[in-house]
Amino acid sequence: MHNKFAVKDEIVRLFKDGQRIMIGGFANHGVPNNLIQCIIESGARHLTLISNDTGDADLTIGRLVHEGLIDKVICSHIGRNTETVALVAEGKIEVELVPQGSFAERIRCGGSGLGGVLTKTGLGTMVEEGKEIITVNGEEYLLETPLRADIGLVRARSADPMGNLTYRGTSRNFNSLIAKACDLTLVDADLHVEIGEIVPDSVVTPGVFVDKILVNKE
Repeated sequence: MHNKFAVKDEIVRLFKDGQRIMIGGFANHGVPNNLIQCIIESGARHLTLISNDTGDADLTIGRLVHEGLIDKVICSHIGRNTETVALVAEGKIEVELVPQGSFAERIRCGGSGLGGVLTKTGLGTMVEEGKEIITVNGEEYLLETPLRADIGLVRARSADPMGNLTYRGTSRNFNSLIAKACDLTLVDADLHVEIGEIVPDSVVTPGVFVDKILVNKE
């Protein structure tokens, strides 16, 4: 049995310049804060961030913006984070805005090996710029392509040594989708439990999708 618990130094070494990093969370809720600290300590820069939002100024995911580590953001909105808004206006951060439902579906496609999803959301707006329009039974749809990342950061309620995960309420948000859509999935879990403590029917993310679980936190 492979134990997936990993110490902080091991996690920090995984981050490199130019990576695409996908991070769970919704408006500062269900964010893997300890793993965000690992990114900061790694010194990795010029990152592409894929996340629903960028938190608030210098808070949760916003810390990565505050530290100047992000070159591009793919997200649903940035309005809560005044620092992100200012940097986008100054041309210092590139932003790709994706309607939230399409954002979730693109991540799901990335984790399921699908070629994309057809949606009417965004037709006739700036969202359709540069995207393929497909006609099905006389109806037009936008093709939204899959989203994947080099590393995914996930916040879970509990994790066992095999990487099986549970979530707490709405803290689940995008985390369970992200766990499946990255080449390397790292977990920040509130509770570390033994094999068998998680009832099989309660497992939301099976351990096959998880690579490492942070054990020594701040």
